[in-house]
Amino acid sequence: MKRSAANTGVKSVNLALQGGGAHGAFTWGVLDRLVEDESLTVEGISATSAGAMNGAVFTYGYTVGGRNGAKRALEEFWRRVSQIGKVMQLEDSGWHKEWQNYWRSYMRMFQPVFEIMGRMTYLVSPYEFNPLNINPLKDVLEESIDFKLLRRADCPLKLFLSATNVRTGKIKVFEREELSAEAVMASACLPMLFQAVEIDGEHYWDGGYMGNPALYPLIYNCESRDIIIVHINPLERRELPKAAFEILNRMNEISFNSSLMREMRAIGFITKLIDDGVVTGEALHRMFIHSISADEITTKLGVTSTFNADWQFLCGLRDHGRRFADTWITANRDRLGKESTVDIRQIYL
Repeated sequence: MKRSAANTGVKSVNLALQGGGAHGAFTWGVLDRLVEDESLTVEGISATSAGAMNGAVFTYGYTVGGRNGAKRALEEFWRRVSQIGKVMQLEDSGWHKEWQNYWRSYMRMFQPVFEIMGRMTYLVSPYEFNPLNINPLKDVLEESIDFKLLRRADCPLKLFLSATNVRTGKIKVFEREELSAEAVMASACLPMLFQAVEIDGEHYWDGGYMGNPALYPLIYNCESRDIIIVHINPLERRELPKAAFEILNRMNEISFNSSLMREMRAIGFITKLIDDGVVTGEALHRMFIHSISADEITTKLGVTSTFNADWQFLCGLRDHGRRFADTWITANRDRLGKESTVDIRQIYL
């Protein structure tokens, strides 16, 4: 795939996909637009949380149906996600009765008080309010993806999913032979909402704490030097948060961006060494960093919108993602393989 890309002038890129709940529909739009452009091809994807879901679905769709298959798989996945939000109104939907009862209880607990949800989740753990550990997103993933295909050696894309090991506090990157619905759920496991996901005797929480997303798997395992980061969590907020819930939300945003900031500092340091001629040859690779950011959209949305699975809301975010990606492609396609299109020092350092 990489050789044919080089021979035909197609530019190979890697994708780094952040998490952000329902805001991941923005990433859906970005992927939907990028895969339409036949001058671009994706070599590797590193992803976390909702980004892990997008990355796994995209990889599966591409594996079974190429570019159009990836587009179809993403739309089908997000349509299934939207059905979760309707379960309260679907008395005869066929959903498991225990899940319906749990969802109603969950919504009764949180719907009227979403703005103090952060405080509530410190008082009531998911082991208490969801003792059956029911999570319909796992069913959606298993309906959307045949994970056996992702584990095959001939899978056309390299996929890396990040989770946080609860015991060690270290990042865990699930690679090809480890990909499963459980691995995706581990990457997306918010510890105050869901019980830790157990895989091979270890327990995992959301990957955002240690890699949102991790860039080093792409640097070490892919030939392409270009990484397009799809930002969901706002890096910057101009207004000072004053309400308790606003403060907690900003604390979470900073926490979930911190690992990426550290990696970008390292990349900036290596880039300076190369530019200053301190290192030469093939010892270190120059990376070209690019960004498609949802900040303009997500800073205007409340944190509760990350739980909004309404189809119109998801499609609106998708359309924003497509528009932002289209603008980025027009402005930056010719710069791929030559230079970064973001100022690493200004944005990340």
